[in-house]
Amino acid sequence: MPRLERRALMGAGLAALALPATGRAQTAWPERAVRFIVPFPGGSTPDIAARTVATHLSSVFGQPFVIDNRTGAGGNLGTEMIAKATDGHTFGVSINGPISTAKALYPNLAYDPAKDLAPISLLVQAAQILVINPGVRATDLQSFIAYAKANPGKLSFGSVGAGSGGHLAMEDLKARAGIDLVHVPYRGFPQAVLDLVAGRIEAMFLTAAGILPQMREGQVKALAVTAEARLPQAPEVPTLAEAGMPDAASYAWVGMIGPASTPPERVARLSAEAQRALRDPAAKEALEKVGFEVVGSDAASFQRFIATETARWGALIQKLGLKLE
Repeated sequence: MPRLERRALMGAGLAALALPATGRAQTAWPERAVRFIVPFPGGSTPDIAARTVATHLSSVFGQPFVIDNRTGAGGNLGTEMIAKATDGHTFGVSINGPISTAKALYPNLAYDPAKDLAPISLLVQAAQILVINPGVRATDLQSFIAYAKANPGKLSFGSVGAGSGGHLAMEDLKARAGIDLVHVPYRGFPQAVLDLVAGRIEAMFLTAAGILPQMREGQVKALAVTAEARLPQAPEVPTLAEAGMPDAASYAWVGMIGPASTPPERVARLSAEAQRALRDPAAKEALEKVGFEVVGSDAASFQRFIATETARWGALIQKLGLKLE
């Protein structure tokens, strides 16, 4: 074989060998630590769910998924940071409000949840418990409604932000019962619970994870749960339907999200691994113990779920004329 031909074949062979290596370098992800934003404080329910998943993701991807708690604006601030990330290494979690209802509530919202976010997995959902300060003269839901009607505008309720599950559950109750309570938003549930126990606010809808210890110690009174059935963690508390408020079931939830620019194959891989994390028996048991219902959906199912939630609560927001700046 002529020398020139041998050199050409050798060059082609070397090039062929080089291509897979180059391809691997281009597709390897993550290349460094991943920023995992939680728009609420450490110890909050979104933070608990996020840390469960992040631990697994760090293990399987070989890079740390570092929790970054960025509170503010009812979760909108941290969610906006995820939506606007362009580095390919920023993901996180968020809740009902910033993902499904913020656009309806905030005319000047700095991001569009439907266009700027990539749903990855609905991680967990949780029924909420209506709790009141023991100083409120009520022993059940109906007596609480009667007390609120006798004191219009004098009682206040907390939430983890406008548009959150707790906020909208109370707005729904207010509309159904014809009562007037003042909304007090917080950056996260820990401070809200402190104020509820201290009597600085009178009522709140909270997930079991956020209020069970105070319930067991008698620091708050539980009136009803938003689930369709009683909670195993608090079987003594009736559902809203049992307490005289039918068709009002609702859930708070936490979902994993990324920027809309995330490649579909990366969304699929992250979704699959998030589901794997939540199927781990120890993780599942720990989450269920504090009141979560573990879901672990795929990305497409989460997107459909968001659309349903947006339609339901958007209709309520429009009906009540709720708008925030």
